[in-house]
Amino acid sequence: MDRKKFSRLFVTPVLPYKPGSYDIDTDALRKFLRYFMQPKFVDAGGGIIINPVAGEIFFLTREEKKRVVKIAVEECGGKVPVFAGATDWTTRDTVEVAKDAKEAGADGIFIIPPSGPSDITISWNSVKHPEIWLDVVKAIDKAVDLPMIGHPTVVEVPGWGRSLALEPTLKMCTEVPNIVGWKMTYSYENYKKIAFGLRSLDHHVAILAGFASDFIEYIACDIFDGTSTGSWNYAMEPMVDQIESCRAGNLKEARRIAGLLYKLHRFVHEDKVHHHLRYKIAAWLRGLIPSPYMRPPMPRPEKEEVFTMREVLKGAGFSVISNEEIDATLNNRI
Repeated sequence: MDRKKFSRLFVTPVLPYKPGSYDIDTDALRKFLRYFMQPKFVDAGGGIIINPVAGEIFFLTREEKKRVVKIAVEECGGKVPVFAGATDWTTRDTVEVAKDAKEAGADGIFIIPPSGPSDITISWNSVKHPEIWLDVVKAIDKAVDLPMIGHPTVVEVPGWGRSLALEPTLKMCTEVPNIVGWKMTYSYENYKKIAFGLRSLDHHVAILAGFASDFIEYIACDIFDGTSTGSWNYAMEPMVDQIESCRAGNLKEARRIAGLLYKLHRFVHEDKVHHHLRYKIAAWLRGLIPSPYMRPPMPRPEKEEVFTMREVLKGAGFSVISNEEIDATLNNRI
């Protein structure tokens, strides 16, 4: 396996619903995926992680997860790799979701820590008991034998925040060689610790940046192999330009784009309860999807944040839908 071929610009797309409902809008999903299949993203080394956290995998049925993967595989048509999220309440059911994804044609699996009771969520000591997640990943690996990208968000760990610490990270990447990428959900300093730790392994694990506002610094430090981020949902075109400017050594242009996007990225990520919702609000305001709503218990869009998002999008140079369209959607509360 050529491990470095997964050092790509992966987007974690939101999932469109039909206006006025929580039913998956398959036509809108196809259209949204085709937006990422334009040459600008494909030629830059793009990739798709379908059924990610931003795509509300926790609130989809098994059949819905499989249907979404099939659509992604069809629309991407081999132009970019498609990884698919795999999670459910039990290890057995998570493995079945992974097997469904492989059957649907996914190129790899996006692994997510388990959910459920406090024992394996808010009380889980991931440093002392890495097997809670590691055993799930090994079961997936045995069943599907596909490349995997990790999404290491866990309960608060002293010194590491809500991301998996270095020791269990290296343990997982060593014991499961099919892990080819690691989503970097870390603070700036911890990102560097994890990145240099991954670089110390005897095999390549792609360092996939999660926070678009810090791309320049990571590229400059040679700890940026690609991305795994929802920011592509709302700012694909300038983000590609910024990355390509950095890689070409045109730092003046890269800094210009970073300044243009600063307020937008900051607003999206400043509220950790709403940041996945804000990916969706921004994509909707740009006219890329038909609705900003997420399935409950995910939060609803607030009118004030919608209009703030509209202004920061316009400030970053994006066109947005009309006020009439905004009001019509917000007044049609599900």
